[in-house]
Amino acid sequence: MLSFFQRGKALIYFVWLVLYKKKKEKKKKKEKNPNILASVLSLGHNLFPLRKDARRWITMLFISTCLLYCARMAMPICAITMATTFHWSKIESGLVLGGFLWGYCFTQILGGHASDKIGGERVLFISVASWALITAGTPFLVQLGSHTLALMTMARFLMGLLQGVFFPSLASLCSQRVVEGERGFIMSTMNSGSHLGTLLAAGLGSMILDCCGWESVFYGIGILTALWALVVWKVFLKGTQSLDTSNKLKWSSMDWLRLFKKAPVCAMVFAHMCVCSTSYTLLSWLPTYFEESFPHSTVWVYNVVPWLTAIPSALVGGYIADFLINHGYGIASVRKIMQFFAMGVSSLFLILLSGGAFTSFTSAVVFISFSLGVSTFTSSGVSVNVQDLAPSCAGALYGFMNTLGAFMGLVLVSLSGYLIEVTMSWNSVFSLITIVNTTGLVIFLLFGDAGRVDLENSRLTVCDT
Repeated sequence: MLSFFQRGKALIYFVWLVLYKKKKEKKKKKEKNPNILASVLSLGHNLFPLRKDARRWITMLFISTCLLYCARMAMPICAITMATTFHWSKIESGLVLGGFLWGYCFTQILGGHASDKIGGERVLFISVASWALITAGTPFLVQLGSHTLALMTMARFLMGLLQGVFFPSLASLCSQRVVEGERGFIMSTMNSGSHLGTLLAAGLGSMILDCCGWESVFYGIGILTALWALVVWKVFLKGTQSLDTSNKLKWSSMDWLRLFKKAPVCAMVFAHMCVCSTSYTLLSWLPTYFEESFPHSTVWVYNVVPWLTAIPSALVGGYIADFLINHGYGIASVRKIMQFFAMGVSSLFLILLSGGAFTSFTSAVVFISFSLGVSTFTSSGVSVNVQDLAPSCAGALYGFMNTLGAFMGLVLVSLSGYLIEVTMSWNSVFSLITIVNTTGLVIFLLFGDAGRVDLENSRLTVCDT
């Protein structure tokens, strides 16, 4: 049996073999079809003509991601209070909470496809404005009748439907408007807003709940989100032209089938499924792990510190990725390096956690914080790779793999609960996460790439006006 350090050394050597083959990628052969390529490039007219506008847009998109998670966390925070008020059982509470995820899975592809056609910024605005209305209106729904359970479940389902288009639209927007050397940091900045939103919802949301009641949580988040939508409409969108669709890459079912026959696409989708499912598993089970393993520990420490660490980690990862690309390193190599940290190094910290040598509360928090921190590097790895491979349909493709990631997350979360029940050990869960991450990482290191694959089999069509 190899020791832990021997296994780690072998894994690092394997990654070196994969990445050392070429420091710089050969430039893509754009002369294959110059007419199509020129038309595709004409779609990338800059949404951010001035750096000042770019900074304002990035700030607003960061805030929108933060508000997205605040609204998403509103019901889980208020669930216990609402269950007491409306006499819900555990099963009924689970039905309300689960309604979000089912709705979330249905609109990923549709939202991405719409963003590819009319522009991600407009789909984002419609999405945010809609779920702002639902969030602020949730307290009013309970007054419509005695069927509170059905109304709340429907509200959560609609919330999932509307938020399901958000990240595919963000991917589509960045693929159309952001150059390759800046995508890593921008996407990492957007995604770091989700961690801040989780912290704000857990901290300030809980305080508002205790002081003013559960209704105030929904009112506050809904009103703030509506103000965001109003500012974006007045300052950024009103009077601007929508995305020009006169020259588009039109995708048929056969084109999509050919796209998924490309090894880099399949490797990217599989790696994204793995990293999403393991993230869902940690998010779902970490509070229970700390509560059972360290029952006398301070609750806010393990609920806040790991997610607080994730914010600067995501920003650092994005900066490093863009720095390497802008200094001549191949895009594919950079994406693989980022994913190695996100899936490989993060799993090493979980192995340390389950090794038995470090069992103190402090050590557990440190290892979990490092694991979650480096896992955010996926924002400048696989999450951006979809924009490298297929920018003309990045929204729809991201929505597809995000849907698969959500479904795989449901399976992995359930399987983890079964393993805990059967083995009575958390080591089995951390081992499962490590196996899934390692499998996805190896596939991506072997078959991942960053060259465009959406031009060869696509047809340029002129839409009727």
